[in-house]
Amino acid sequence: MSLIERAGIALLQQIDPERAHGFALGALRSGLVPLPALVVSPRLRSQFAGLDLPNPVGLAAGFDKNATALRGLARVGFGFVEVGAATPRPQIGNPRPRLYRLPEDRAVINRFGFNNEGVEVIAARLAQRPEGMVLGLNLGANKDSADRAADFAAVLSRCGAHLDFATVNVSSPNTESLRDLQGAEALAALLAGVMAARDGLARKIPIFLKIAPDLTEAELADIARVALEAKLDAIIATNTTITRQGLKSVHSGEKGGLSGVPLFDLSTRVLARLSHLTNGTIPLIGVGGIASAEDAYAKIRAGASAVQLYSALTWQGLSLVGRINRGLIVLLDRDGFQTIADAVGTDRQRWL
Repeated sequence: MSLIERAGIALLQQIDPERAHGFALGALRSGLVPLPALVVSPRLRSQFAGLDLPNPVGLAAGFDKNATALRGLARVGFGFVEVGAATPRPQIGNPRPRLYRLPEDRAVINRFGFNNEGVEVIAARLAQRPEGMVLGLNLGANKDSADRAADFAAVLSRCGAHLDFATVNVSSPNTESLRDLQGAEALAALLAGVMAARDGLARKIPIFLKIAPDLTEAELADIARVALEAKLDAIIATNTTITRQGLKSVHSGEKGGLSGVPLFDLSTRVLARLSHLTNGTIPLIGVGGIASAEDAYAKIRAGASAVQLYSALTWQGLSLVGRINRGLIVLLDRDGFQTIADAVGTDRQRWL
């Protein structure tokens, strides 16, 4: 991490978290952020759900909800970028404050509630996307929608032409009853609508599903079954958690989804279990608590073919992306693997 990046992070830590996030996005848009050097290696490149990823480290949804900083993000060194969540109509989300740093726990709690500028504004920005990046959109539903399942399909129909993949997000804890859509019957119906919308696109992009970490064994088995039946292209495991075990920070009791280091073990166990339930037939993206190359590598060996970051950037900055990719090459060397694909799922049993 450079001195400039270290100073910038220290400054942002003194500001209200949501304002700091806005400043960071503004700096990225304006080119004021020193961007890390791109790590290029054939050992990191892979095919994932039909996508050609230059490396396995992606940006999770939520960082750039409204797709305002695509040009800057395209130059950070991510293997793929997911923006959103987008809903059909604009919505302001939950009242502020709704974002909390937990420095003692290296964690974040948010209860944004799908705040975004709406699909029309976001679609216009996606249409101006820079060349060369692998770009996806997190699909959401309006809080007051009479048919939330239809919202997901509507967003995809409007934006699909500008995307490389789209993610069905039924796992945010910050929209009331949204997680109910993870039930087998409701999920199957929702996915049928989304797949029909995808099939209506001129180019059939991959569809991913993002699941919660707070699922019972039976619920996880149902999701695996429905995902296989729906022929989903990938599953993202996992979103934030509503659990609060072992936290030390003063804001640990705030409502919302917890992300960061405390989520790592829980999300990795869900990832490994899902890999087992699908017998490795559905590609998985590991998310939750990744703060180092070792963390990313553990997710990969537990069954993920790619990973996503977000919360750790709060503490370590954008240079973390390059550090993880360089570290992955070292770890592949240590364990005698030629490529990332060779390491996928090789330590899954440890997490079951």
